[in-house]
Amino acid sequence: MPEETFVVVGAGLAGAKAAETLREEGFAGRVLLFGEEVERPYERPPLSKGFLLGKEPRDKAHVHAADWYDGHGVEAHFGTRVRALDRTARQVVLESGERIGYDRLLLATGASPRRLDVPGARLAGIHYLRTLGDSARLREALAPGGRRVVIAGAGWIGLETAAAARAYGNDVTVIEPQPVPLYGVVGEEVGRVFADLHRRHGVVLRPDEGVAGFWGAGQVSAVVTAGGAEIPADVVVVGIGATPNTGLAEAAGLEVDNGIRVDEALRTSDPAIFAAGDVANAVNPLLGRRVRVEHWENALNGGPLAARSMLGQQVSYDKIPYFFTDQYDLGMEMSGAPAPGEYDRVVFRGDPASLEFVAFWLAGDRVVAGMNVNVWDVTGDIQGLIRSGWPVDPARLADPGVPLGELVSG
Repeated sequence: MPEETFVVVGAGLAGAKAAETLREEGFAGRVLLFGEEVERPYERPPLSKGFLLGKEPRDKAHVHAADWYDGHGVEAHFGTRVRALDRTARQVVLESGERIGYDRLLLATGASPRRLDVPGARLAGIHYLRTLGDSARLREALAPGGRRVVIAGAGWIGLETAAAARAYGNDVTVIEPQPVPLYGVVGEEVGRVFADLHRRHGVVLRPDEGVAGFWGAGQVSAVVTAGGAEIPADVVVVGIGATPNTGLAEAAGLEVDNGIRVDEALRTSDPAIFAAGDVANAVNPLLGRRVRVEHWENALNGGPLAARSMLGQQVSYDKIPYFFTDQYDLGMEMSGAPAPGEYDRVVFRGDPASLEFVAFWLAGDRVVAGMNVNVWDVTGDIQGLIRSGWPVDPARLADPGVPLGELVSG
């Protein structure tokens, strides 16, 4: 009987953890891992946190040691682009034209930063943050300090980059078309907490304003806002979201809608092809809707689950989305995805101004998301409340004297 071949396209965290899990689960066939970057698989949180701040070495971001792949029989092809899928022949087509057959295929192709299409967008000094190389270049630009840094977008990447830029002693301005940072992610109430945090650390926030273009003679020297203001800039960082890399899937005729559509077992519309990580728009049976999550935890858990699904195991991806950030003296963990229109109100346990609180997003009397800020060892209880779907008394939820464990246990 011919040896089975499992191919993983995308050598990020999801792809690397899928390959690892295949071996841990006893798969003895061929495992091939393809990544466009020459860099071996790495985790992305350090790119806007420890590595960008100069607190962590480059190698700490890598998922595995350099010799792990050979040592575990994983045929790793870094710096190799897969340009097409031939679903009929069950083959991947490399940039060189070489064809490699597969029995099962995992697409873990990730996402790419959204680009600003405005005048001057190609000037030097304008940075996007997605790869380890991007982070190294941005760190080099920020580290001298004393620079004028303008950040387009007050999402997680923009805010973490703003905190890093301030840590290096730069002047920082953040331009954001919404009324508060993170408006589409956490809403106005919690968004104000992050606005106040950054203002206290000297960041100039320009809400309700977009970017119309950039000025400069070869090198960016100013950012022009939609309102016509010109903001001097030595360094610009654009963090306006990411787009899933669905090109291979679309060309191959797989179902695509804000990512590659997969079921709760991360199977695509082709039973031999699976998808995980940033690119997967997955049915989440716990939340009762499709979710495409771009956070580290999703890749960390999605890759292994996809591997088990490829092996024919009965699995269901019902994880609660999780995210963490560290900005200045704020450490935060968030559980859930409080989509606009899917919650009625936000309840605070503790004073947000103190930067030591827990925020809960409620739909009716059910907790659909929670964020703990400088309050630790409560993530399990928060996720228990979300997962249970039990009704809660908002007054008890807001009362720090009521242990969260009591609410979880009913």
